[in-house]
Amino acid sequence: MVLQHEDADDVLQNTFIKVHRNISGFQGKSSLFSWMYRIATNEALTFLNKKAKRMGISNESLQNHLVQNLQSDTYFDGDKATLLLQEAIASLPEKQRLVFQMKYLDDLKYQDIASILETSVGSLKASYHHAVKKVETYLSRH
Repeated sequence: MVLQHEDADDVLQNTFIKVHRNISGFQGKSSLFSWMYRIATNEALTFLNKKAKRMGISNESLQNHLVQNLQSDTYFDGDKATLLLQEAIASLPEKQRLVFQMKYLDDLKYQDIASILETSVGSLKASYHHAVKKVETYLSRH
């Protein structure tokens, strides 16, 4: 979600700190995986919102900025197609971007995504469908 290795390290560290501090409050209403993934997702979104605010730009502009800088990341080993896919994903609205990343890139099941994002499976399927169509359109134009 954050696209830069150093930022991912920061988000991961913050995630495990929160997991450690709050594990006693885990009630088992969802799987431990979903609970931890939700914390990681919230940490990533918070991190991105703060970064955009610090830079004085919108979240959408930040996503474009991160994709443009992806190629200079020493840990990035993708090709032109990977960059184009990341551009397409960055162009999606936030909820569609999250659902697409979780379903397509992370290969999560709809039920797990529903638990993580605290929404219905039907809503997720609709968001994913719209996201796929937008990504396909973006890729076909480029």
